[in-house]
Amino acid sequence: MRYNNISGAEAITLALIAENVDIVFGYPGGANLPIYDSFYNHGEKISHILLRHEQGAVHAAEGYAEASGKVGVCMATSGPGATNLLTGIADAMLDSVPIVCITGQVNSEDLGYDAFQETDVVGFSMPVTKWNYQITTADEIAETIAKAFYIARSGRPGPVLLDITKNAQLSIIKEFEYHQCTKIANYHPKWKPIVDKIDTAAALLNNAERPFMVVGHGALISKCRDEVRTLAEKLNIPVGCTLKGLTAFSSDSPLFAGMVGLHGNYAANMMTNECDVLLAVGMRFADRVTGNVKKYAPKAKIIHIDIDFAELNKVKRAYVPINADAKSALKLINERITPKENPKWVEKIAFYRQTELEKIINHDLDPNAEELRMGRVVDAVSSRLPMGAVCVTDVGQNQMAAARYFRHTVSDCLITSGGLGTMGFALPAAIGAANAIQGCNIVAFMGDGGFQMTMEELGAIMQYRLPIKVIILNNKYLGMIRQLQDLYYKGHDYFKELQNPDFVKIAAAYDIPARRVTTQSELNQAVEDMLTTPGPFLIEAQVEKNTNIYPVIKTGGSAGDQVFELPKNQE
Repeated sequence: MRYNNISGAEAITLALIAENVDIVFGYPGGANLPIYDSFYNHGEKISHILLRHEQGAVHAAEGYAEASGKVGVCMATSGPGATNLLTGIADAMLDSVPIVCITGQVNSEDLGYDAFQETDVVGFSMPVTKWNYQITTADEIAETIAKAFYIARSGRPGPVLLDITKNAQLSIIKEFEYHQCTKIANYHPKWKPIVDKIDTAAALLNNAERPFMVVGHGALISKCRDEVRTLAEKLNIPVGCTLKGLTAFSSDSPLFAGMVGLHGNYAANMMTNECDVLLAVGMRFADRVTGNVKKYAPKAKIIHIDIDFAELNKVKRAYVPINADAKSALKLINERITPKENPKWVEKIAFYRQTELEKIINHDLDPNAEELRMGRVVDAVSSRLPMGAVCVTDVGQNQMAAARYFRHTVSDCLITSGGLGTMGFALPAAIGAANAIQGCNIVAFMGDGGFQMTMEELGAIMQYRLPIKVIILNNKYLGMIRQLQDLYYKGHDYFKELQNPDFVKIAAAYDIPARRVTTQSELNQAVEDMLTTPGPFLIEAQVEKNTNIYPVIKTGGSAGDQVFELPKNQE
């Protein structure tokens, strides 16, 4: 692709098109207007979604990337526009989401003089980006953008930020030629498995009496869902998933033990504690998974597969660390596995599941409860959705309820904020997902607290008539904070109760149909109305005020130290 005598802004647009970018999420300002002016001439190839806040733009880019498998792109102007991106960039960094963020900047000759809306974007974003760079001349644009997309999508994906001065956008490039980047010196994003380690791992698994597999987000990134299933079924090995890895293994499988970690399923956490070999695939032993790491998987020899060398032996020492793409490693392991039955170990899934059913699940899903419960609302929505629907969650109790009760039978059908735990994530991320997978059912669960952090993005849903189904689980509390106060602070009722506006009226102001429900019969009818109404729809479910998410691993406890109810002296 070669052009003569074009502006830097035009070069940016042409580079994005060459990288197969068809949509950009953003907010215009003085420092990036030349790029927007260039978009005007390429509307048939690249479209733009105007969010109502830059944080919404970066979360939308995340949602787009996770739903599409492509690199998400967002844009903001200099100064506050750029600083407003920071939360979403940090979110993408911790969750390994490939996005490219482009910020406008003051003229290069004004840098360092406190010009209007000048900020050191490169400096403050450095700790939360995979790579960042400031472009000060137009001639740098082609090579730098190509490098940015390659870094964002390769190896362990992540966010890249390009800060482009206004003079670089306006300058003329005499000869512009664009080539996609395929390699960078001293950057090795994909490692091949070492055969000796594969042999050792396979031997361990073949000889294990109580093998257990924990699958993380890296398995989804490497698209190794089939390899995970093949290994599980060949070896009859129970499987647990991290929050971000949930859709890497079908919840319908009899080998699915559930979600691991803080609010994970009883079977998954107990089997972690009891296994003799733990195969960790594309996960990083985060504190929300392990609890007290010194007590984590105490009987197990750990096989850890991860594409990021820095994650190996960082938190938990592995008996067999394998620095490789998960798909490649599992293919080789599967070739060396001897099929076997393991009935007594596999039966423990059903045993532990029955315990959780009696202590927790029957309570959460009780259709006859006097007040609606979060789990029941999630189940009522999930059970009526067609195959392939995408669930986007916010953070807090709503997130855990959705993770536990939304049926994930296909890959990449759950989008959520994991490592950073960003309230306000769901609504803009759902906008990104809706633009990535058109014609798909997108449901977004959020609490009343998280909704109010980014509810201005109802404006984008209204403007583009996006078919997003919003479910607010309203308990008039910062529910997870209240639960933590009940567990650790003697139930001190302080700074957690919310006086909320009328969410149905707010939806009406944005021309979005809405229903408020308080009973099971109202819920069933509202879900039917929601799914048969074209375009967006909002349900405000007024749920039990004192809902708690159980089981929970108490602070300092191990995966086996799960609490099923609040201690009597703290009620």
